[in-house]
Amino acid sequence: MLFMKIGIYTQPLRYNYGGILQAWALQTVLKRMGHEVVTFDPYPYISLSPAKKPFAYCKRAIMRLIDGKTAIRAEEKFNREHDIKIRHLKPFIDRNVRRMEFRTVNDIDATHFDVLIAGSDQVWRPKYNRTYGRTIEYAFFSFASDCDVKRIAYAASFGSDKWEYTGKQTTRCAALAQRFSAISVREASAVQLCKEHLGVEATHVLDPTLLLQREDYEQLILNGIPTSQPSGNLLCYVLDDSQEMNELIKKIAETKRLIPFRSNSHVEDKDAPIEKKIQPPVEQWLRDFQESEFVVTDSFHACVFAIIFRKPFVVLGNKIRGVSRYESLFDMLSLRHHLLLSSQEYNPDKSYRIDDDVIGRLEKMKDKSWIFLSKSLTSENEV
Repeated sequence: MLFMKIGIYTQPLRYNYGGILQAWALQTVLKRMGHEVVTFDPYPYISLSPAKKPFAYCKRAIMRLIDGKTAIRAEEKFNREHDIKIRHLKPFIDRNVRRMEFRTVNDIDATHFDVLIAGSDQVWRPKYNRTYGRTIEYAFFSFASDCDVKRIAYAASFGSDKWEYTGKQTTRCAALAQRFSAISVREASAVQLCKEHLGVEATHVLDPTLLLQREDYEQLILNGIPTSQPSGNLLCYVLDDSQEMNELIKKIAETKRLIPFRSNSHVEDKDAPIEKKIQPPVEQWLRDFQESEFVVTDSFHACVFAIIFRKPFVVLGNKIRGVSRYESLFDMLSLRHHLLLSSQEYNPDKSYRIDDDVIGRLEKMKDKSWIFLSKSLTSENEV
């Protein structure tokens, strides 16, 4: 395979462990194939132009009189809190993910690359492409419209089995998708979405994190900052706190005689004090999976790492965030019973373990995914 310079467009690398590790995993796979890789990452700080400040500050001052909590200098507050929340994650990102920060996509010169890849995570979900001045069209490389660079999608995710694009977004993105030489998606439902709304064929592949081995992640723990023994053995990685989730955790702890511990901060909770939003290091998060005896979560990537580390787990599906991600992966590996839609569905008599048959099915899908990625980089035609 010829050496190539590859640029990856994915979700911003911020506070999400799965988002960070999928970016690292895809870079690692491509580097092992012999390529030079960089991930585009939007500049993390926001600001107002001098012309907009007087109007914005006055409007916010009025709102503050009404609700008592609106931040007048919201941008400064956001930037300050960003540095605090990411302080333990940034060293890992800086050390392990080669990035190119951009303020606008005009900073990205596509002619410097042989291949552009729309990476995994929910990169093709419109509502997750509104921050930092981004639009969904960027994820289809609208900024490279005048360039003949090869375009590939690897495990791109819509995050839902429902079409969430507006009519204009659909028209624009469909035209851009036609220029891709190969498209793969993370969910089985996305294959049909691509065909119906974008007019393109897509291949179902694994999330990049599943292309690597458990040993690859254990090496990250060994090579990273010092970690500590978890405070319990029932790992709770929870994005959306709820009474339903609390009841599920309590049931599992009691029936399996385990001690629950939280592996993430309350970074998703807008009302939590800033000291409660500081995310633990990536290496500690990985070690929590390594050392745990059971995992309960509402996160797709927490399910992925429970599988990688072969830990029994259940996931409480969140219909607002979308459950198609779980359904697609679990149907592929025959793990559908691990998906619960309420705490009442938890069965204490089930082990929820990851057996050899699951790993065997995973290895077959892993081979298919590697082949897609390898062929898509060398073929001139759709894969």
